[in-house]
Amino acid sequence: MAKILVSGLINIETTLRIEGFPLHYNPVNYPFFGVNSSVSGVGYNVAKALTTLDNQVKFLSLIGQGMAATQVRDALAIDNIATKYVLGTAQDTPQSVILYDRLGNRQIHVDLKNVQELTYPPALFEEAIEDCDLLALCNINFSRSMLAKAQQAGKLIATDVHTVASLDDDYDRDFMAAADILFLSDEYLPCQPEHFAHQIMERYHPRLLVIGLGADGALLAVRDDNFISRFPAVQTRPVVNTIGAGDALFSAFLHAYMQSRNPISAVKQAIVFASYKIGGTSAAEGFLSDSELEKLYGEVADQLNY
Repeated sequence: MAKILVSGLINIETTLRIEGFPLHYNPVNYPFFGVNSSVSGVGYNVAKALTTLDNQVKFLSLIGQGMAATQVRDALAIDNIATKYVLGTAQDTPQSVILYDRLGNRQIHVDLKNVQELTYPPALFEEAIEDCDLLALCNINFSRSMLAKAQQAGKLIATDVHTVASLDDDYDRDFMAAADILFLSDEYLPCQPEHFAHQIMERYHPRLLVIGLGADGALLAVRDDNFISRFPAVQTRPVVNTIGAGDALFSAFLHAYMQSRNPISAVKQAIVFASYKIGGTSAAEGFLSDSELEKLYGEVADQLNY
């Protein structure tokens, strides 16, 4: 069981099932049981997944006050995630709307309110990291000031920058430079993932790099072994919504790697975890426990020589 700090976004998420993209105009629709609201956000998804996988998690985030904040704190209590480091200092709690179709395609609309303008209290962050084995610092602005302090403290840093199209991305450059374990998606890459992985390793030198390839699985690069290879996707149940697949891949990899320190087995387990997760509707739904993941991974490994 690892002690992991997660700093990242938490928001109220509304999902809407549509017939397909592009979305054609008509004045009224009745998608029975197709509209759902829940607590989500990258930071929350990662904290919940890691907690479900039986890790000790400290979750740092910023929310507002009022009904939405109450919903957030109630959800955290249900999930056994402590609220000590979730601060109600924002003007309002962020919200998102996600459209998805029956094929699993999705479109995300995120309203961050004024969270990107806020700073997390440094003293509280320094208190929180003292006994943590790993810091998962998601690429929200209030995590940015934590990077240097985490490096000074000699902590293992993991981050997911999601979609980047350049090594010189102004927003994510700080996160890529600080990460020991770096995740990103292939969605906007300007070249083949293998080529971009070489460029990342030469520029930023992370110990481990994982590039999510969607339906094609994931690519893993290991600095010390000069290793780069793809690992195929698996299907463990029907796909409902791919939202949160990257968060699930990131979370399960961190969990498995902290257990074994074997990045190859960790990326394989993460692919299985994410495959099962996308059979759920919301980004924070469909997480396996540690024992459930171990069982499902064994079944998939036996069937596919995985």
